[in-house]
Amino acid sequence: MQQVSDEYFEQVVGEALDSIPADLAAAMSNVVVLVEAEPPADEPELLGIYEGTPLTERDGWWDAGSLPDRITIFAGPLQRLCSTAEQLRDEIAITVVHEVAHHFGIDDAHLHELGWG
Repeated sequence: MQQVSDEYFEQVVGEALDSIPADLAAAMSNVVVLVEAEPPADEPELLGIYEGTPLTERDGWWDAGSLPDRITIFAGPLQRLCSTAEQLRDEIAITVVHEVAHHFGIDDAHLHELGWG
């Protein structure tokens, strides 16, 4: 697949975030979603990563003054994985849902059980 522009990729990530049900989106707390070109060199095929403290592990005072959690979506591996623009849109949506689920405390094993892994 031909590489897409950064603007297009970010737009598709935004659309994936917009597709999250409103009640779940409203429950997201102190989290930022970023797009980067490539993952760390030691994980070249990583599509996305959640870095932070899941909502299920926070106490009542947790987010007072703390930096936001980070969800990072990696454009390079996602584009290399896909052969069409439609497939890229689908994989971005799956990756965004996967990382948002981690924010809510859902681990990889449970995501696989739900068909998202």
